[in-house]
Amino acid sequence: MPEVVTLGETMVLLNALNTGPLKYVTHFVRQIGGAESNFAIGVSRLGHSVGWISRVGKDEFGKYIISFIRGEGVDTSQVKEDSDAPTGVFFKERQEGGESKVYYYRKGSAASRMVPADLNPDYIAGAKFLHITGITPALSESCYETILEAIRLAKSRGVTISLDPNIRLKLWSAERAKEVIMGLVSQADIVLPGLEEGRLLVGAEEPEEIAARMLKTGAKIVVIKCGAKGAYLATENYAEFVPGYPVARVVDPIGAGDGFAAGFISGLLKGWSVTEAVKLANAVGARATQVIGDVEGLPTMEEVEIFLGQRREIER
Repeated sequence: MPEVVTLGETMVLLNALNTGPLKYVTHFVRQIGGAESNFAIGVSRLGHSVGWISRVGKDEFGKYIISFIRGEGVDTSQVKEDSDAPTGVFFKERQEGGESKVYYYRKGSAASRMVPADLNPDYIAGAKFLHITGITPALSESCYETILEAIRLAKSRGVTISLDPNIRLKLWSAERAKEVIMGLVSQADIVLPGLEEGRLLVGAEEPEEIAARMLKTGAKIVVIKCGAKGAYLATENYAEFVPGYPVARVVDPIGAGDGFAAGFISGLLKGWSVTEAVKLANAVGARATQVIGDVEGLPTMEEVEIFLGQRREIER
């Protein structure tokens, strides 16, 4: 059984090769993207066993996604192929300076048809961590029910639950997102929001107050991602700001937050302190922004050490 289990939608990503409005783009590179599989691949590259639960269409894109993710060392045995719904697709529009916009074509996708019966209780029970995001419950009511069932199964077996809010306002209203995700916060052990997500969810401006309110809701560890500046870490008895690792040039920021989550959970799996886990998360997130694509920049531990100057890169 994998140490970490996650569940959610992965789509085929058609990433513009040149910058500017999609109206004028003629060439794209085919990749994959999905917060949970990004996270899973990040965890795998850092040296841990991880499984991904989902549905894909019984089509060529679905086959491509399963093949790619399995090739990254992620267990895909719990992924179902749906012959009645397609694999989702999205396009990424790139601007100079690393800014990106995404356009989703995912309504009615196979993943949006996930149901609680898709979950194998023993598969979740065998993990040390269950990682969920706020994207999956936004896809459909059955997906929301599936997330709630996954949480129930994890709690019944003592599995630690981590939550990345990953708010997508293209999928639902801010009011509904807040209602549902704060409900998930109250059941999670670890919460990993971005600063703007935290502001939306609890109505406070500063990381300290955001973390305090989430801890009061029920979370045991809150880590607020503050971009290149770093992250604010808080538990019931301890808090600190952990500086980040600014990079000279951001190529593609999408996927950095998923890398951050992968780094943090990896640090905990290695038995490190929460502070050291946040340092690893900051490094993985920074490294992920330097390559085009959601997962292509996610590093191995050796690459993290080279990035931090802890290991020399040997040229052959």
